[in-house]
Amino acid sequence: MAGHRDDFQAVSSAGGRAIGGGGVVREIAIRGEMIRLGQLLKLAGLVGSGAEGKLLLAGGRVSVNGEPEIRRGRQLNPGDVVAAEDELLRVTGADA
Repeated sequence: MAGHRDDFQAVSSAGGRAIGGGGVVREIAIRGEMIRLGQLLKLAGLVGSGAEGKLLLAGGRVSVNGEPEIRRGRQLNPGDVVAAEDELLRVTGADA
């Protein structure tokens, strides 16, 4: 899809909030209504390429909302929480 990358961007990823269990969630704001999991992993700097994202997902080291996830194309919406590489990421809307 041409121009699809323009549908999202990191608006704010500084700081974070503590959640139950003591983990800190880094918030990643997106401009559109959704972002794909592979794009979020790259945007958050957890992987440098789609190939690295595939390997991370194939290794079973990523979960979305507490459920293991292996699909790079999984659609994420504001409120979804992704756990990967000892980090927690919460997708938020740009106006959050």
